[in-house]
Order: sequence, then C-alpha cells, then structure tokens
Amino acid sequence: MRGLMIVGLFVLFLFTFGCEDTVRPADIVFPDVNVSYSQHVQPLFDQTCAFSGCHNDATRAGNLSLTSYHNLTQRPDIVFPGNPESSLLYIRISSQQLGPQMPMNRPPLNRNQQQGIRTWINEGAENN
Repeated sequence: MRGLMIVGLFVLFLFTFGCEDTVRPADIVFPDVNVSYSQHVQPLFDQTCAFSGCHNDATRAGNLSLTSYHNLTQRPDIVFPGNPESSLLYIRISSQQLGPQMPMNRPPLNRNQQQGIRTWINEGAENN
C-alpha cells in the first residue's frame, strides 16, 4: 500500500511540475518594428486569449476567436490595418475605455506586448 502511495505522489509531482508550458506570456517580446503575426501576435494570443472559456473556436467570447489570423479578421471592427486607435483589439488590450481590459481575469499584457500589437496593426496587420 505504501509503495502505491509513493508511486501516486510521484505521478502527481510529474503532472504538477513536469508538464509546464515552455513559453509564458511574459516571455513573448515584440520588436520595435517588423512585428510578425506568426512569430509574435499568434503566440501571445495562444498564451493569453485563445483557450477554453475565452476566444477559442468553441467558446468565441464576444463572437471572436483568436486561434488564427482568419478567425481574427472575420469581425471587421476588430482590426483596422494602419489604424490601431480605431481597432477594437488594441483598444481592449490597452485600456478600459469600452469595458474591462483584456485579457479578462488575467494579468494585462505588458507595455511591450500592447505596443507590439499596436505596431503590428500600424504596419498593416498582415498575416506574416
């Protein structure tokens, strides 16, 4: 019985500490220019927005999925290429102007990440 308990604790330890994500939201750093959707924006969405209960394909909170560029651009009010101040995406991650700041119930994106999304939109919001 004691051996079974030790095995159970070992398995619990592995699941708790061994299956950790290798990339955390704070690790995603945006450059000052040439922001890439695939290298910067989508990985940030994957870590902070596009999961169960928020903006994934099943839940689509606010009728928005952030699991892909295609899904992001389905709502015309989310991103206005070249105009971050009119883009709902930038407004919601950078302020509480139109409701709770996103991501909801999680730490806000850091300044670099907010500015990176702004730069990506300002650079044309391309699927690059």
